[in-house]
Amino acid sequence: MAQGDKKEARKDRKEGKKLEREQRRAARRSSEQEFLRETGEAAGELGEIDEAALEAEALGYAAEEAAAGAEAQSEASEAEWEPGAEVEEPAEPEEARKGWLRKLREGLSRSRTGLTMPLSRALAARRFDEDFWENAEEILISADVGLPMSVEVVEAVKTRLTALKVKEPEEALQAFKDVVAEKLSVGETGIKFNPDGVTVILVVGVNGTGKTTTIAKLANYMHEQGKTVILAAADTFRAAAIEQLEVWGERVGVHTVKHRPGSDSAAVAYDAVEAAQARGIDAVIVDTAGRLHTKVNLMEELRKIKRIVERKVPVTEVLLVLDATTGQNGLIQARQFKETVGVTGIVLTKLDGTAKGGIVVAIEHELGIPIKFIGVGEKMHDLLPFDPTGFAEALFS
Repeated sequence: MAQGDKKEARKDRKEGKKLEREQRRAARRSSEQEFLRETGEAAGELGEIDEAALEAEALGYAAEEAAAGAEAQSEASEAEWEPGAEVEEPAEPEEARKGWLRKLREGLSRSRTGLTMPLSRALAARRFDEDFWENAEEILISADVGLPMSVEVVEAVKTRLTALKVKEPEEALQAFKDVVAEKLSVGETGIKFNPDGVTVILVVGVNGTGKTTTIAKLANYMHEQGKTVILAAADTFRAAAIEQLEVWGERVGVHTVKHRPGSDSAAVAYDAVEAAQARGIDAVIVDTAGRLHTKVNLMEELRKIKRIVERKVPVTEVLLVLDATTGQNGLIQARQFKETVGVTGIVLTKLDGTAKGGIVVAIEHELGIPIKFIGVGEKMHDLLPFDPTGFAEALFS
């Protein structure tokens, strides 16, 4: 075969591979769009609010759950902290930092298995050709980073490696760490406090995400930062939720404001703020109902709580608790809550139970909402302030 023919054949093969890659990308993009369309339709429009239906739903659901109160208290007593257990002494800054990274690495061990190990194997070949970049893209997508963000990360890393003429796998892996850390640096992390009075933190999310225990851990975290806290049991739809929050509050050493099951959630939150103002308390953490993010009346209840509380003081933070194991479904929940109550931060739980830690990157990219805390275990100190650089280091280490 003539030299010119060989060049032409190589060019044709290269074009063929490029076309195949574009077709696969298009198929994945179409699949994601179809998924989002279907879940969006399932979520439905918020529409008009039926106040009578709201009250009936609250009272009816409370009646169904009334018998579960004792059981919830029993379950709560067996979870996370033992009754009467002493609170751990806060660690020194450097020791705390090392402990943070250790816990994070342990919590992300399953995510590393699904992301870093296959990526490291691909890097070991030292062949940064189109096949490698396509493979890297597939690995990121499989870790729930999502197609758009996977493409962005791969292109950014590719540009860096080309500019720096990187050939070594370790340097290439560091480039992935650096790019992901940059992509995760969206907005301020940590709690924003009200400088002129009580700080109100509204905590929202669907049932099963670990919302109630996250509130307890957050209260403990703030308590260790020298802040005084009151909890507001505003999930009055479920008697079990009221009982459970009160148990956690007792363990952390903070007071819980509660009303009877089926009462007005906004009134509970309002009373908690008044109590905090009267006692000189720094912050109120409000638990809210989380039956289904698609329920019109539930979403309106959240709006109402925020509206009523802001007659007294501004709601400083609206934290959405998301279960990392739900993957891309969590994005649907996040969009719905963001539209309803203006979410200011994400608390991502159960990162230790998923091999798809890339969902953290997808959330930042899709929503532009900062991740404030992450949960990497069931113990009291397993709720960690989010650090983009530390997270990327732990994910790719």
